[in-house]
Amino acid sequence: MRNIQVNEIAKAVRELCIEANYQLSPDMCRALGEARKKEESPLGKQILGQLEENLEIAQTEEIPICQDTGMAVIFMEIGQEVHFEGGSLEEAIQEGVRCGYRDGYLRKSVVKDPLIRENTKDNTPGVIHYSIVLGDRVKITVAPKGFGSENMSRIFMLKPADGMEGVKNAVLTAVKDAGPNACPPMVVGVGIGGTFEKCALLAKQALTRPAGEHSPVAYVKEMEEELLERINRTGIGPGGLGGSVTAFAVNINTYPTHIAGLPVAVNICCHVNRHAVREI
Repeated sequence: MRNIQVNEIAKAVRELCIEANYQLSPDMCRALGEARKKEESPLGKQILGQLEENLEIAQTEEIPICQDTGMAVIFMEIGQEVHFEGGSLEEAIQEGVRCGYRDGYLRKSVVKDPLIRENTKDNTPGVIHYSIVLGDRVKITVAPKGFGSENMSRIFMLKPADGMEGVKNAVLTAVKDAGPNACPPMVVGVGIGGTFEKCALLAKQALTRPAGEHSPVAYVKEMEEELLERINRTGIGPGGLGGSVTAFAVNINTYPTHIAGLPVAVNICCHVNRHAVREI
């Protein structure tokens, strides 16, 4: 059994909230650079160049990459041999979010009630997903999610007979409906299987996979490659102003499901696909 003080978790979450908002992850920086080389539209190439310049300014001046610093989504992978001491783990994570958004001068975008709409003034609560894994380590992934792209996400409860083509059509429908509103180029996270809520979580988790890293499942990898090609043929382009790069990546996660269902979730993220990871 390994003991971990919850204040270590709070400190890590605070730092990850700031890091994710100031510095785009290496995989996304690499994807952006490669996209600029591939882009065929002069305007699209110019827009991608401006996005790269924005990243450099954010990192150098330690300011947010985007004014929408998102709602904090935290994935906690907790080794089953870990014991937390010093207070509530949940409260420590929220304190980390609170301090990160305060100390990093990040925009506070969370409202206490979805209908009354009173701002909490510290960007809490974050959305926390826990999973218990083998070992005595804790892996924390902080993925602040802006709502320009979040609002473009979709869930489709398909029939089993819709099959693979139905899934592909659902993904393409979601992307085309999103158009410029998702601030392309985008990363498209897809969850297939499970239940209504499970496929949405799969899609959200897919966004944290490094761009360019494919599923280990052969047929899923083929789907990712085909859908990326078809999405980039839509011509939506950088900023929605036309071009050959509409998406950097399509990441698909799958899970077993019921004989009567084929749930599909599409969680879209803009070019600022933020995620920062730390292991304790």
